[in-house]
Amino acid sequence: MTRPSRVVTRPPVSVVTALAILLAVAVAAAFAPWLVPDATGQDLMLGISGPGPGHPLGTDDLGRDVLELLVAGARTAVPGALCVAAGSMLIGNLVGLPAGYLGGWVDALAMRWADLMFSLPALLVAIVVAGVLGGGYGLAIAVLVVLFAPTDTRVVRGAVLEQRHRPYVEAAQLKNLSAWRIMTRHVWPNIAPVALANAFLNFAYALVSLASLSFLGLGVPAGSPDWGRTLSDNRTQLLANPWAVIAPGLAIIATAAALNIVGDWLYERVDRRGRTR
Repeated sequence: MTRPSRVVTRPPVSVVTALAILLAVAVAAAFAPWLVPDATGQDLMLGISGPGPGHPLGTDDLGRDVLELLVAGARTAVPGALCVAAGSMLIGNLVGLPAGYLGGWVDALAMRWADLMFSLPALLVAIVVAGVLGGGYGLAIAVLVVLFAPTDTRVVRGAVLEQRHRPYVEAAQLKNLSAWRIMTRHVWPNIAPVALANAFLNFAYALVSLASLSFLGLGVPAGSPDWGRTLSDNRTQLLANPWAVIAPGLAIIATAAALNIVGDWLYERVDRRGRTR
């Protein structure tokens, strides 16, 4: 009797396109210093100009090449958002795991903290804190990590609650294993895909939030190659060279949309696989 072959489902075209966009952005972020070593070089004699030979997307009012700024901008836009997603994921796991598994006052305390943070408008709080403390890219990242962590906490807690009464957890409890070992060695590997999928969504939100702070002058310093900052610096030059504004805006939208698409796709796959167990 032949064993039925396993059906391999290919990702949809939208997911493949999103992965291609993320790959291009990752390459730009990793190799920007070698791809565009003189991205911030100014040519005041040239000034702002539209697309032409040597400048496919034109230049800004300082004579800087818009395409080179776009490539170099990924080096600040992507790592910062990645730090926010990774930091909030770490806090969410450290708080959500014991909250979901232990329950009781630990769960109550964690959820009251999450409820309090959810009651605050994250971007508005980030703007106020960054404005009061003088702004800065590192400060913006730290503030967003704290504000994004409750989302990861709730997601991880919910996943742990679903796993807590599974047979493999009860078997581990019968062996008198410590709660910490059960959480980290048995429960966490089963909820890690859910946490990872949620991290993709946080990555997208962090990218937009950091770009917004840089647009307002509360992120990277002036003149830095960053998508939000480039958009802010050239917003008054829309008629002279529209691409100086459109290009960084499209980069933010395309990258955030690609992260959302991949995150949703991963979550659906994880959820489908969990139901079949």
